[in-house]
Amino acid sequence: MGVGSDYLCWVLEQLSGAGRISSKRMFGAVGLYRDGIFFGIVSGDTLYLKAGDANREDFAKRGMPPFRPYRDKPQVSMSYYEVPADVLEDPEECVAWALRAVAAGAARDAGPRVRKRKPNAARR
Repeated sequence: MGVGSDYLCWVLEQLSGAGRISSKRMFGAVGLYRDGIFFGIVSGDTLYLKAGDANREDFAKRGMPPFRPYRDKPQVSMSYYEVPADVLEDPEECVAWALRAVAAGAARDAGPRVRKRKPNAARR
C-alpha cells in the first residue's frame, strides 16, 4: 500500500517539534529517522512508532495494533505500533510519543549485536 504525499507531509508537520526528522521511501512505505535512528513507519495513511520497554505499554493500553508489512500474512514485524488518532492530531503529544520511539530505537541500536552465521551448505 502506497503512502499519500499529503498524509506524509502532514505527519512530518506534526512531528516538526521533535527536531530534524528525515524520511526515506522503502518497500512501499516510508521510514522515519531522527539523527540516524529509525523510529517510525508510515504505511498507507497510518503512522507506526517503535515500541520498546519504556513505551510499549502506551500502545497496549490503547489497544493499538502492530505494524503488519503484509496484510495477508499473520506475521507481525519489528515492534512498531499504530499511533492513536488523537495523539497524532495533537502535535505536542505526537512529538512526546515520537521521542519515546526514538529512545526505543536508540536502545535497540545500542544493544549487543548477535550475528547469525549462514549455514555452509557445501562443507568438505
